[in-house]
Amino acid sequence: MRLLISFAALFLSVVFLQLGTGSVAPLDALSGVELGFSKAEIGTMGSAHFFGFFIGCWWAPRLIGAVGHSRAFGAFTASGTIGVIAHMMIVDPLAWAGLRMLSGLCVAGAYTVIEAWLQAKVTNETRGRAMGIYRVVDTGGSLAAQLVIGVLTPAAYFSYNMLALLCCAALLPMLVSKAEEPGMPLAPRLRPGLAWQRSPLAALGVVVSGVTSAAFRMVGPIYGLEVGLTQDMIALFLAAFVVGGALVQFPLGWLADRHDRRHVLIGISVVAILSCAVTIAVSGMGTVAVFAGAAFFGATTMPIYSLSTAHAHDFAQDDERVELSAALMFLYAVGAIASPAAASWLIEAYGPSAMFVFIAVIHVLLIGFGILRMRARPSVGPRTPYIYTPRTSFIAGRLFRRTPRDG
Repeated sequence: MRLLISFAALFLSVVFLQLGTGSVAPLDALSGVELGFSKAEIGTMGSAHFFGFFIGCWWAPRLIGAVGHSRAFGAFTASGTIGVIAHMMIVDPLAWAGLRMLSGLCVAGAYTVIEAWLQAKVTNETRGRAMGIYRVVDTGGSLAAQLVIGVLTPAAYFSYNMLALLCCAALLPMLVSKAEEPGMPLAPRLRPGLAWQRSPLAALGVVVSGVTSAAFRMVGPIYGLEVGLTQDMIALFLAAFVVGGALVQFPLGWLADRHDRRHVLIGISVVAILSCAVTIAVSGMGTVAVFAGAAFFGATTMPIYSLSTAHAHDFAQDDERVELSAALMFLYAVGAIASPAAASWLIEAYGPSAMFVFIAVIHVLLIGFGILRMRARPSVGPRTPYIYTPRTSFIAGRLFRRTPRDG
């Protein structure tokens, strides 16, 4: 309880951030449909979000080192608020893409500040509990953000103003907290090649995770409308994806800590392909079946990032972990940038099922590469503990405390 109270301000900021920024992507997709934007234009907005996300990943550690945690958090949150509130002032898909870059910058930057603050304040004895609470708060906020869509009207001033107010509210707990701010850290270097050097399979895994997650989160609302869901059902459709992914994290982590992670990663990718086929098959069977397909899809695709990062850290030294996490985040963003635009174009050209065919093909490539890598070198031991890793910061690697030798 004392641990929860000590970080209450940070966790409250996380909830407001999720509510304010986590609802923007589906609201933009629904608003774009309402305003007559093409599917390709809606997909481009999703890609722009991840371009801003990429910039935030690169810039956040440097800004924290230059001005401190609180000021950096204020700057990133302000950019997100501007990106949300200006939507209905300039109703144009290209302008919205630019505003979505600000939202992506906010998400990457603000969460990096929060996680850096947490990591600087916890000890080895409290780290597991603190990050466990953080993941529960973050996942709960993400789920609530999807449900908020059900009560917002697309393409309405009120809807975007409400999200902007929630985003602004995230400033209050952080800025009025009496907790002492951590010292300014040295900014890590961005070395994308480090991920490939330590584990080519993990590097490809996070790219595949970026492609999959970005396609569904940014273009999923269009898919839902195409298969017959009403706008008020889209919130539950997206929530089903989040719930499915959250429920399997810990049992899958248990498997990944006791067996060769490559076997687990290949196995979950095989099931991910199956989930794509199931999602396509149930698209015409009614609302409940579509929701179940989304939950199954989330359960088989969301854990791939955490599995891949854990596998990469199995081959890293302690002094490499921060920069390795940065490299993995970079590759995730690379996969996510192009994915929404590609998925929306495929839906427009070939129908809603094309998005899941695209994702299935990506997973086939991951499986083939995983089999090749298993022949290239043996499994490593002991392994770093599997941890459900938020895809938002450079400092997540500090969660991995054990150091197996490079193999």
